[in-house]
Amino acid sequence: MSVIYVLLAISLVVAIIFFVAFIVSVRQGQYDDAYTPSVRMLFEDELVKPAKEAENKVKSKE
Repeated sequence: MSVIYVLLAISLVVAIIFFVAFIVSVRQGQYDDAYTPSVRMLFEDELVKPAKEAENKVKSKE
């Protein structure tokens, strides 16, 4: 039964360490993305075609 208490204490310590690391990284701006929102509207409707389909279209026009 004492093993459960030890494991519970260890798991709480590990969880607190990860939570503190997450909070510190958020405060330092680790997850800030200033570039993508400004460019997202430019590429939203762009369709990307596979290379083979594009080649077949060019060959059929010739």
